[in-house]
Amino acid sequence: MLDELERRGVTARAVGGLAVHLRCPSANQPPLARAYKDLDLAIRRSAGRPLGDALEDLGYEPDKEFNALHGRERMMFWDVENERQLDVFVDRMVLCHTLEFADRLTLEPRTLPLADLLLAKLQVVELNERDLKDAAALLADHELGPDGIAEGRVVELLANDWGWWRTTTATLERLADYATRLDAFAGAAAVVQRATALRERIDAAPKSRRWRMRAKIGERKRWYELPEETPHQ
Repeated sequence: MLDELERRGVTARAVGGLAVHLRCPSANQPPLARAYKDLDLAIRRSAGRPLGDALEDLGYEPDKEFNALHGRERMMFWDVENERQLDVFVDRMVLCHTLEFADRLTLEPRTLPLADLLLAKLQVVELNERDLKDAAALLADHELGPDGIAEGRVVELLANDWGWWRTTTATLERLADYATRLDAFAGAAAVVQRATALRERIDAAPKSRRWRMRAKIGERKRWYELPEETPHQ
């Protein structure tokens, strides 16, 4: 699909489990290997119509009602023959928190940058094992730094948004614990080391005024959204 979209000049990048599968060898073998129930793509708004045309040519049926209501931020398609859902995020990923990616879409081929893939997993409040496996694969296979997971991207976002910070730091702690409890996981030490190092850099970064004001309210007010289930979930 990605090859065909590129051939047609439609700029789209994989995100979610599909992207982790493409970027992380650990995601393709036990104990982190998992089944993939759907596909996730990221596009800019200008690519919405040509992407829809291309997907229909490839046999995907649009969810017309959902797309009419939410198409400026998200679109849904369905591969009926293979019982496969395709979720398209437009300019941003709006789930528990909002991840803006429009200006980062073409930084790397085929997928969003590794830091964005990790953020997409760390922002989940109600984590499931699929999310934990994907996040563990990213930290097991890629070092922190400009040639791997650019921690500056993560730190900058979290230093300006207390809600993002609260969710992400809690998820990093849970992820480190999860990695140590996985049987026969050779990457456990790397996950713990990188999760700890990332947390230290996040905590050491100066926080914005907006962050400090929201921190005063703390958990007395909910700091995240609960994503609505999509039609085929």
